[in-house]
Amino acid sequence: MKFILSLTLFINVFYAQNDYPIVLIHGFFGWGNDEMGNYHYWGGKKDIQKTLEENGFKVFNVSVGPISSNWDRAVEVYYQLKGGQTDYGYKHAKKYGLIQKPSDKKYKGLYPEWDKNHPVHLIGHSMGGQTARMLQYLLETELFENDSSTTNEKSDLLGLSRKDWISSITSLATPHDGSTLADIITKTFPFIQYFIGLAGVVGTDFYDFDLSQWNLNRSSEESWANYVYKMRNHNAWKTTNISSWDLSLDGAAELNGYLNASPDIYYFSFVFSATTKDESTGYHIPNDDVFLLIRSRAKLLGSKIIFKEDGNETDSTWWENDGIVNVRSMKGPTSGENGADPIVPFVANEPLMQGQWYTFGPINLDHYQSVGHMLSKEKREKLDSLYINHAELLLSLPRY
Repeated sequence: MKFILSLTLFINVFYAQNDYPIVLIHGFFGWGNDEMGNYHYWGGKKDIQKTLEENGFKVFNVSVGPISSNWDRAVEVYYQLKGGQTDYGYKHAKKYGLIQKPSDKKYKGLYPEWDKNHPVHLIGHSMGGQTARMLQYLLETELFENDSSTTNEKSDLLGLSRKDWISSITSLATPHDGSTLADIITKTFPFIQYFIGLAGVVGTDFYDFDLSQWNLNRSSEESWANYVYKMRNHNAWKTTNISSWDLSLDGAAELNGYLNASPDIYYFSFVFSATTKDESTGYHIPNDDVFLLIRSRAKLLGSKIIFKEDGNETDSTWWENDGIVNVRSMKGPTSGENGADPIVPFVANEPLMQGQWYTFGPINLDHYQSVGHMLSKEKREKLDSLYINHAELLLSLPRY
């Protein structure tokens, strides 16, 4: 076994064009390695990070705000990798009433050498794919403290333009154009109620909602009743600086207006589907092996029409889904004022170009199965191969 592992490591290193580390970014209501006991967001009972590391890849796993906005999450990814005091930016904090530099968010840095000479590959699941694109924007864009663009932000991340820090971005089951589920939930069941319901299930003792920028952390002496009261009456839910907006069709379109593909980055998207078209109705219904807790959602997404703020509505092309995200939204960004990013199917052995999305799939897995939850042994082996093969593809990309 040791010989086989050593041989695998040698082959991966020998054939790699780059040795850039892979960064895993979880999605909505995700968690880090030090939460949820030994049950991993990336892999469930079997850790995908460990599987990749055993095959010779350097991997970092960040833990960001599970319900925070993509801006806040992207800032947290930066400081967890680079190290330092998290700084959400003066202008952003003032606009939304945030604590600009929460005292509990200081990090030594998982990869302090990160720069244009030591770039990374970002892999984001679900909302994590949006977060990766936001991080690209924050790195590459010179941001200012005021509307007159006279005073640069003074944070390590936001005040300068840093290109070539990211080699590739990979999204898995990401709602690039939003998910109709987000619209259905927020329009029929206020997000704060949904959040509190989920919070009541998982508790806060072994799961961190990571909302100190909103001054919404629960103290060790605070009762659950007081914490719920504080959350119910907080202004966070009335703003657009929250996940429920970013994941909606209109919120995603707003993001897509400025989160454009860079000509210097490779993009990949994995598309997953867990529904089948019912020929008698035209609706999409969940496959037999869809995770029980999202079967009803898969059915709901498979038949609902959603009206957007611009007066347009979704059609039947939105019905195929993985139980959480619509298939058509996973391929890449197409909404927004600047139109669609270039999106093409991935074809093995063909030259890859920066600045356009290469799509894989659809792959027959639901939203949670795509990161290793509730899988049969056969599907688990195929999923492990998917991650390993893609990591090999990433390391075969040209070095900067």
